[in-house]
Amino acid sequence: MRQSSSSTAPVAAPPGYAERLGLPWWAWPVGLALAGLLAAELWMGATGVRAWLPFVLLLPAAVATLWWMGRIRVTVEAGELRVDDAHLPVRFVADAVPLDAAGRREVLGVGSDPLAFVVQRPWVGGAVQVVLNDPDDPTPFWVVSSRRPVELAAALLAARDAG
Repeated sequence: MRQSSSSTAPVAAPPGYAERLGLPWWAWPVGLALAGLLAAELWMGATGVRAWLPFVLLLPAAVATLWWMGRIRVTVEAGELRVDDAHLPVRFVADAVPLDAAGRREVLGVGSDPLAFVVQRPWVGGAVQVVLNDPDDPTPFWVVSSRRPVELAAALLAARDAG
């Protein structure tokens, strides 16, 4: 077997990260039950269009609202942090600090910076504070909800160091 004379080894890309900030499972039955209860209140035993229209309108609206609330995706790939439609090149990341629920409350509490970029979901306990190093951007940091904040912070720092 002949071996190649080139000694260049393929450069391993840093591991990516992907997460969807979906609703907890119990939010779906609760939301649908509330929509059904509201539809039944509007129906109130009426006949004709009022008998079926509240259910036809409110149940799909509830499904669409619940889906919309849990649609946010957080990814680290191709040298960028993407949170929904916002993106941040990782070269501007100075540090990434994983936060538990208490740390998130502290960062977003009274002492929070009004220029910070925040994507916070109350049903997700953890978050990551991404400190920025971009002289052209007035945003001091991002706070992004995450169910796996340690992994997200590690992926951000690995992507920054690889680039």
